Amino acid sequence: MKKLPAGIWALGFVSLFMDISSELIHSLLPIFMMTTLGASVIAVGFIEGIAEAAAAFTKVFSGIISDYIRKRKILAVLGYRLSSWLFL
Repeated sequence: MKKLPAGIWALGFVSLFMDISSELIHSLLPIFMMTTLGASVIAVGFIEGIAEAAAAFTKVFSGIISDYIRKRKILAVLGYRLSSWLFL
């Protein structure tokens, strides 16, 4: 059996922890918006819809860019860096 490189393990753990943190935030964000910020249910739904549309839009164009420049590591690092900055 072939051993996996350390970079694969590192990327796997980074992905795991980013998914855990983003799922925690996504589950608490509507409650925070409604109780603390006083947002309505419609406003929360609208914001969630915009976020899902932006994520889908980004996925399409990041795939096209990845195929064009053929440097997937740079895009992966950029994506994780951008998502970690958004949660600060």
